[in-house]
Amino acid sequence: MDTDLLPRLIGARVILRPGTGSDAAELFRIRAEPSVRRWWRDPDPLAEIEASLRGENDDHLLVIEADGVVIGGIQYSEEPEPDYRHAGIDIFLSTAGQGHGYGAEAVTLLARYLIQVRGHHRLVIDPAADNERAIRCYTSVGFRPVGIMREYERDLDGGFHDGLLMDLLAADLADPE
Repeated sequence: MDTDLLPRLIGARVILRPGTGSDAAELFRIRAEPSVRRWWRDPDPLAEIEASLRGENDDHLLVIEADGVVIGGIQYSEEPEPDYRHAGIDIFLSTAGQGHGYGAEAVTLLARYLIQVRGHHRLVIDPAADNERAIRCYTSVGFRPVGIMREYERDLDGGFHDGLLMDLLAADLADPE
């Protein structure tokens, strides 16, 4: 996907926008912060982040800004098969950006775009089962637990932890007010 086709979404406090080459280093730095790395593991190489920002991967990465400062990234992927069509979302916020409601606003903006513009009826997200902050955030947007995916993802120490599959149907999307 060409970056000209990636959306620019403006909320009350955050902007989701296509990234530029200069954003890759900042996103790499954020991904390396201990509070982010705990859930996302080591950052992808800079070249992969740059490719995602250009829309060259299956995951389309947008930059999250608050008050003109890059505070994270949010990405989406789409399943094009008509019988299974849906989209997935993933998000990371800098330590400074956490706990202020920016994540819920960013997820809501992207969810509305994926449902209203891209035509998806169902979205999925899959936080670690013990990531209580993320689960509260996604629940506030309208995502509902589907089930536990046992030993779903590798930990920093090489073991595995469970994931929580959550989904949101178009009718579940929380009202912005």
